[in-house]
Amino acid sequence: MFKRFYSILIKIFYFYKDGFKSLTLGKTLWKIIFIKLFIIFVVFKIFLFDINFNSIFKSSEDKSNFVFKNLLKENINE
Repeated sequence: MFKRFYSILIKIFYFYKDGFKSLTLGKTLWKIIFIKLFIIFVVFKIFLFDINFNSIFKSSEDKSNFVFKNLLKENINE
């Protein structure tokens, strides 16, 4: 059973490998897609989403108090 699963994975891999070999415009589009994903996940994460509990609160007691207060806070919009 494992051998059959392994052979199916190999066939799928070679199917995509041969398909991407013959692409001309597709290769450039895939490069653009990967560059965009890199920018979204790496660059934005580093520069825009750097705030976390460790940068705001220094002790674990402060962190737990913040979470506890926000869990008990009533929703004002209701």
